[in-house]
Amino acid sequence: MIRHHHYREHIMNKLGTLIIAAVMLAAQLPAQKLPKDFDSYVENVRKQFSVPGIAVAVVKDGKVVLAKGYGTKNVNTGEKVDAKTNFSIASNTKAFTATALGILVDEGKLKWTDRVIDHLPWFQMSDPYVSREMQIIDLLVHRSGLGLGAGDLMIWPDNSFTRKDIVAHLRNVPLSTSFRSSYAYDNILYFVAGEVIEQVSGMPWEQFIQQRILSKLGMDHSTIKYSDAVKNGNYASPHAEISGVVRPVTPSDSDRINPAASINTNADDIAKWLICQLDSGRTDKGNRLFSTNVTKKIWSIVTPVPVGTVSKEIAPLQSNFIGYGGGFYLRDFRGEKMVMHTGGLNGSVSLVAMIPELRLGVAVFTNQEMSGAFYSIGWRVFDSYLGEKFDWLSGYYALKERADSINASKELSAMTSRDSLSHPSLPLEKYAGTYSDPWYGDITLSLAGGKLFIQMNATPVLHGTLEHYQYDTFIARWDNPELRADSYITFSLHPDGSIDHAAMKAVSPATDFSYDFQDLYLKPKQGK
Repeated sequence: MIRHHHYREHIMNKLGTLIIAAVMLAAQLPAQKLPKDFDSYVENVRKQFSVPGIAVAVVKDGKVVLAKGYGTKNVNTGEKVDAKTNFSIASNTKAFTATALGILVDEGKLKWTDRVIDHLPWFQMSDPYVSREMQIIDLLVHRSGLGLGAGDLMIWPDNSFTRKDIVAHLRNVPLSTSFRSSYAYDNILYFVAGEVIEQVSGMPWEQFIQQRILSKLGMDHSTIKYSDAVKNGNYASPHAEISGVVRPVTPSDSDRINPAASINTNADDIAKWLICQLDSGRTDKGNRLFSTNVTKKIWSIVTPVPVGTVSKEIAPLQSNFIGYGGGFYLRDFRGEKMVMHTGGLNGSVSLVAMIPELRLGVAVFTNQEMSGAFYSIGWRVFDSYLGEKFDWLSGYYALKERADSINASKELSAMTSRDSLSHPSLPLEKYAGTYSDPWYGDITLSLAGGKLFIQMNATPVLHGTLEHYQYDTFIARWDNPELRADSYITFSLHPDGSIDHAAMKAVSPATDFSYDFQDLYLKPKQGK
């Protein structure tokens, strides 16, 4: 009996030790759910950044943790965002295009290392070597030698170019660096990827994405075009701050953008996409959309991206590596590998991000141009599962205010430092006429009422007044305030005073990079 008593005491002591150890361990483990104040946090983010509507999806271990809408679809109607409200996800479309190519690789219809000209014999870049050696994978990874956003003026704003026009005009878009030597984000080569998908599959990009990805995943409320989302009725109108007021703006709705930026989706549907990506191609019904080889390919760095020092306001975001794979960025976040992308079109920005080791994914959609809002929410989700804490909202808002101040200071400096007493070298009528760029085409400068006016011929909305800045530089003040892309235009003269060429450059450092005015080289068409 005594021996039995001591044995029971020993067991009880050991059990108590194990319980204490388990409690201590549990206290050290990160929470496996969203914080209790998450809804109020999202609302705080929404209000702080003046975002009318937000949708959030969170998935973990193959299950949907959250799919929810916040705020309003349109400030003028007050309709509420819900889990099925479609938002434009812009460049988050690129991962769908990369996945579509992966499906075709799985089927043996092409290889990642195939040359583009093996499938599109007419494909040309401005350098014959690049044209000959460009591989399928090169279309996705931003190392072609094109500059940042090169050729985007053929894409945005809405214009007369077709997708095939844009791909054909690639041969005239200049390269900024040597082939495969450095990273520079582009949209235009995803259009070429769309042409490859059509050539190899026999289906237009739109049909392939709909039938082979969206339908198979049950993304039944998602659309390829913004106009289709509008027809469905449950969509978030894009908004932007114009002259200090957040208001609806004109959406981007053109077939030319499709392979790079056209998909519209919602919290419910994007959760299915996240689950599939995190489970190496399996759908939530257990079927396989693509192989693990595709996941490995598109989630592996092909093009390294330079790693800088992040601003002090968001110090925990400091990374050790960043790179681009197939339609995704790869980087580290608090010691974990992250797979992610962002998207932005006129009035809408978005985030899709995953931590594969945690089988954790988050998507944040907004109908206002405030990336600080989606980052503040996305990183808060990851922190909650990693057991970390940081005030991302305060950090990103402080960063926004500092960036706004710096940009305003630069714009003010540019205006106050100019030689306001200078004059153009030529009478105004000498600047009027038609100028042509090899890849964009024509622009027209006209004189009326003693003022110069500019029209980018292929882009109807790009028209405005030329305001003299200094010497032979003017500022194109676009008539449409939604553009927020006023541009310098500088004329270079021959020794005899005739115009040799004109060059353009955005006035504000805050101008979207897709207004690639700097890539234009405008020659007078009439021997001015």
